[in-house]
Amino acid sequence: MGKNLVPPSGGDDNIHPVDLKAALEERYLAYALSTIMHRALPDVRDGLKPVHRRIIHAMSEMGIRPNSAFKKCARIVGDVIGKFHPHGDQSVYDALVRLAQDFSQRYPIVDGQGNFGNIDGDGAAAYRYTEARMTDVAALLLEGIGEDAVDFRATYNEEDEEPVVLPGAFPNLLANGASGIAVGMATSIPPHNAHELCDAALYLIKHPDATVEKLVEFIPGPDLPTGGIIIESRENILDAYKTGRGGFRVRAKWETEDLGRGGYQIVITEIPFQVQKSRLIEKIAELLLARKLPLLEDVRDESAEDVRIVLVPKNRTVDATLLMESLFRLSDLESRLPLNMNVLSLGKVPKVMALNEVLSEWLAHRKDVLVRRSRHRLAAIDRRLEILGGLLVAYLNLDEVIRIIREEDEPKQVMMAKWSLTDNQAEAILNMRLRNLRKLEEFEIRKEFDELSSEKAEIEGLLASDDKQWQTVAWEIGEVKKKYAKATEIGRRRTQFADAPDADIEAIQQAMIEKEPVTIVISQKGWIRALKGHMSDTSALTFKEGDGPKLAFPAQTTDKLLLLTTGGKAYTLGADKLPGGRGHGEPIRIMVDMENDQDILTAFVHDPSRKLLLVSTAGNGFVVAESEMVANTRKGKQIMNVSMPDEAKLAVPVTGDHVAVVGENRKLLAFPLSQVPEMSRGKGVRLQRYKDGGVIDVKCFAVAEGLSWSDTAGRLFNKVGEELREWLADRATAGRTVPKGFPRSGKFGG
Repeated sequence: MGKNLVPPSGGDDNIHPVDLKAALEERYLAYALSTIMHRALPDVRDGLKPVHRRIIHAMSEMGIRPNSAFKKCARIVGDVIGKFHPHGDQSVYDALVRLAQDFSQRYPIVDGQGNFGNIDGDGAAAYRYTEARMTDVAALLLEGIGEDAVDFRATYNEEDEEPVVLPGAFPNLLANGASGIAVGMATSIPPHNAHELCDAALYLIKHPDATVEKLVEFIPGPDLPTGGIIIESRENILDAYKTGRGGFRVRAKWETEDLGRGGYQIVITEIPFQVQKSRLIEKIAELLLARKLPLLEDVRDESAEDVRIVLVPKNRTVDATLLMESLFRLSDLESRLPLNMNVLSLGKVPKVMALNEVLSEWLAHRKDVLVRRSRHRLAAIDRRLEILGGLLVAYLNLDEVIRIIREEDEPKQVMMAKWSLTDNQAEAILNMRLRNLRKLEEFEIRKEFDELSSEKAEIEGLLASDDKQWQTVAWEIGEVKKKYAKATEIGRRRTQFADAPDADIEAIQQAMIEKEPVTIVISQKGWIRALKGHMSDTSALTFKEGDGPKLAFPAQTTDKLLLLTTGGKAYTLGADKLPGGRGHGEPIRIMVDMENDQDILTAFVHDPSRKLLLVSTAGNGFVVAESEMVANTRKGKQIMNVSMPDEAKLAVPVTGDHVAVVGENRKLLAFPLSQVPEMSRGKGVRLQRYKDGGVIDVKCFAVAEGLSWSDTAGRLFNKVGEELREWLADRATAGRTVPKGFPRSGKFGG
């Protein structure tokens, strides 16, 4: 027996039963809202999550500006977790490191000094070794924060204040992108080019109803820190920006280097965003060891500061495009970059936004910041004008002011009463230094008064005019555009656009397979295997008890195999996918979805240029191109329509210009091949008419060369010209009794 639990003191009145389901829902909802609002999703206005915003604000409070000295990251992390962010120091440092990585951030927000990791995936040094300061981007995000540009709220312990959002003079959300996973939702926004974003924003100011189609003319797609080539279609890119959801296929940038004497090597100079170079090279090496890259000889990492991955082809005849296409399919040299613009609208509501909505909210925020800063400046001007007005009164009555200060017990009250001064004006006069009592000072005060009065009029005009406000916002964005113009090193577009080459899919698939000779063996009970090499004698092969050989034929590992069942269905298998070794193979039924009442009729190596004559037991048939028989799924493809008791019986390669059919009634009929239709699927047409029974064998031949067959003894017979005329007729007739010497089996092969 366990110990009895003692309830909390205070009596039963303090214990209240609750519904467990309701309590869990309430608490999990609170957790979900916390992750959405305060952790995973960025604010559309400044593009920052809370931890990033707190890092930037803490650096600002510490005076770590772009032109100041570097400070230890340990100090920055300590301030962040001590004042603003009550979480683990490692998570804060990881966020700080990411803000400094030029391969993670298109426009780094933190300027790091020391080891901040690299594109190979190596981690940063501990924060006691590294130092950091702001970049100009961070300064733009903070611009005006001391001028009541944004709201502040109390920190977690209510000892300090932190900004709800930063002023955000830089279009950070789209320029640097964001990613995060909350409860039930996620966000993934790739980086873009700041120059292009500014152009689109300026157009949107002039045309508030601009469509995404128009904005995409300015913003053709992401601009990634690591470069690369986007091969997504323009239609898909436009659709992604319209809906806020989609993706972009990004490929590595590569070129060939001539080594002389016909030799070359491939050099990769840019890799897709968020792909670790070391892991990428490991993956390619693994594919080499697994013999899945038969066109590649070796891979080397010759990178220094820039990416340089060298690929050595197997020989000089290897097609470089084919080799790269196979690598794009098998490795992260091509990756898909998701787009899910799920952000906090107005800092409160998670919403998936289109491109125009994201830019519009940022512009609305910039206008709000401008208005708040203008009002703050206007209030400061009013306060200063008030003081200056009082000082001017003092200079006009300087002797009287001196007398009052020297003789009166309450000089402040006397001056306020005598000249109708405000408390602030009287206080300013009393605080004025004797050294300021000179003529030049009066001139400077009048000059400052006039300048501030002029500035006040401008600000009041700005606050009264919506057009002037937008003009000012446009001017500010224009200044950002100049700073990050495409002519600058940081502003140039790094990611290019291209159409994927029209590569032969089949050739690419074959390029990913080591070409080796094999012998395909199929047993009576439907077991299949691929034995190495071409075997001329398969009599020594062993099978499971009660089983035996049915088909054996040579192939290459790069070949496709076509299987035709008695039910008229075709299936496709890759020769490289078949089991080998010393076993008995595997049942075909576990590789394809074949009905239980069907069996394998025949199997052969697929020849795209070949046509087959398919014939059923009832004597119906049609011609089909082998390319129409290829099935891309396990379910196969219905080619010949048959119904019990009729079954698919023969698949004969089409050659010559005539068809010969032998029925169970031992009658032979030959007719022109042109009378048999070519179809991709169907029942076919009657080849030979029977009263009873069905077809035994069919053969295609050239009438000029004659119809040949062999008997069981191996003797060869041939009917040509007039000798064959007796059996020549139209399709669907009965035919004539087989000629003398025709095998008793009724088959042309004896």
